[in-house]
Amino acid sequence: MHKVAVLVDEGAEPFGLGAMCEVWAEPHHPEDDNPVFDFVVATPVPGRVSGASGFDLHVEHGLDAAADADLVCICPKRDYRNPSPEIVEAVRAAHARGAMVFAHCTAAFTLAESGLLGGRRATTHWRYVDELAELYPAVSVDRDVLYVQDGTIITGAGSAAGLDAALHVMRQQFGSQVAAAAARRMVIPAHRDGGQAQFIERAVTDCEAETLGPLLTWILHNLAEDLSIDQLAKRAHMSSRTFARRFREETGSTPHSWVTRQRIMAAEELLESTDHSVDWIASEVGFGNPATLRHHFSRARGVSPQQYRRTFSGAATA
Repeated sequence: MHKVAVLVDEGAEPFGLGAMCEVWAEPHHPEDDNPVFDFVVATPVPGRVSGASGFDLHVEHGLDAAADADLVCICPKRDYRNPSPEIVEAVRAAHARGAMVFAHCTAAFTLAESGLLGGRRATTHWRYVDELAELYPAVSVDRDVLYVQDGTIITGAGSAAGLDAALHVMRQQFGSQVAAAAARRMVIPAHRDGGQAQFIERAVTDCEAETLGPLLTWILHNLAEDLSIDQLAKRAHMSSRTFARRFREETGSTPHSWVTRQRIMAAEELLESTDHSVDWIASEVGFGNPATLRHHFSRARGVSPQQYRRTFSGAATA
């Protein structure tokens, strides 16, 4: 995947467009070992396109410029209930030829109008999930996630979740190190799991959690330890019940899910950057044995650890 097209319409939301530009169109830096993307912004009628925040865009390319894109992104727009018929048709054509299709925030309405979400899971900004479900009852709307991938179709929640979903695509196509490098450049977390809640009681990132921040940092450096809820609660000087409630309030996740995600990400990095055996990696990241690692890794990533290594690393296969 090396050509990325963003489709914009009248009333384009600048953050949605800017997020895609930041991820896919950033000029290559000599110190980066990341892929360079052929990036294009396209619209039904090239020229002036109104923006949603008081300024206009000048878009040089028509939708034909997206005809050979490997990834087609739909930009959110203000009048989301009235998607462009031309963009709807371009999205159908892209999907029919095997391209990945990405829509976040209100762009999910355009994707739903195309019919491609029928019978699929999808999400959008939490303010609009009920409306999406009402207008398109054939869509299985997931109301409380950051992003969803169903086959070659990805939908994301509002605003910053578009960055999370884009990094998910980059991680899937090019590996965790490439995605982590892009995240460092943008100064954002390298990975927020798609299943994390959109809206959490305390709006902070994992290791900035008001009470549990130091504990979360400790976990990241001690993944091979016993990280059961009882042991973590004891370290946090709380009862297990209070700890579980506080953890969800501050991270939007259960302790088990959060720890499992961290272990999977640590395994990804070791699979990419070392030639250690799967047995050794399983022990190092806290899964204990290779069967448990394979179970969680395959469930989360859709491939086995060995397949992941063959795809994203030159290291010897374990």
